[in-house]
Amino acid sequence: MKKLHKTQLALLLTGFILIILTYFYYPNLDKNLVLKNQTDQENLKEVLEDSQNTVFENIKYEGIYDFDKTFTIQAEKAHILNEDADIVYMNNMHVILYLNDGRIVNITSTKGRYNKATYDCFFENDVKATDAETEIFSDNLDLLAAENSVKIYNNVYLNYTTGSLRADKIDYDFETKYFKVSMFDDKTIKMKVLK
Repeated sequence: MKKLHKTQLALLLTGFILIILTYFYYPNLDKNLVLKNQTDQENLKEVLEDSQNTVFENIKYEGIYDFDKTFTIQAEKAHILNEDADIVYMNNMHVILYLNDGRIVNITSTKGRYNKATYDCFFENDVKATDAETEIFSDNLDLLAAENSVKIYNNVYLNYTTGSLRADKIDYDFETKYFKVSMFDDKTIKMKVLK
């Protein structure tokens, strides 16, 4: 009888240990392994990204557009991918254009790209372009150095001293203050011009 009690006690103790291991120890062990693997993967990803990218903070470039006008481009953070060293990807991008008549145009966006070889700038997300008289808001703006105008598209809102307008796409010339309004779908637009 005593032997039966010892066997039962041993089985009960073994069962209790198995329950503790199954429900408390092993889940924590797996969780720690998963967290360790995630940390290792994140560290490996950062090492790979750093080896494929060159990262800058508080970057500033100066360039020329339209062959005779200067500009300054700044960003809080930027990186260059090794496969194309001429393209700089920027966060919180800010360009200052100095026009011939003395006006200064500020263009900002949360993301963008700058081509160091061609001086072309491509702005994305929360784009705002302004001089003293005109404000332009959009999702995208392309400033091509060889052209005298900018291409502004996707949710464009232009606020001018004589009025405002919304459009899919606007080609705007900062020097002459002329703009060409168009829609993506070749439909005729109705527009009224007031003087």
